[in-house]
Amino acid sequence: MPLVTITVRKPKSAEFKAGVLDAVHAALLSSGVPATDKFQRVIELDAEDFRYDPGYPDLKSARTENFVLIEILWSVGRSVKVKRKLLEELMATLSGQGLNTEEVMVCFKETSWENWSFGGGRLIHA
Repeated sequence: MPLVTITVRKPKSAEFKAGVLDAVHAALLSSGVPATDKFQRVIELDAEDFRYDPGYPDLKSARTENFVLIEILWSVGRSVKVKRKLLEELMATLSGQGLNTEEVMVCFKETSWENWSFGGGRLIHA
């Protein structure tokens, strides 16, 4: 169960946020995540609450107010090959939407299966 968090600087349109979320979900589907496994959130922050370096570490163009931080929390076990394929598909989709992919940072976070309770306090993988 991936938990996707998108952090952006205010203001962003509903279309912008939906486009990023849909692109992430499509890439997750390609990596084997079921279609109904959709848990996403958007955090929209004021400029003073979302600081980032415009060029770190070696960007081809500087980050602007359109910088998007994508965090994908999922269970441990996906290979680097799966992650690279997901990133390739995601960047192609976002680029097709007109987003400069140099402004997209993705962080994969992994946790073991027994750390998920999907409801009712049940640890179904423990």
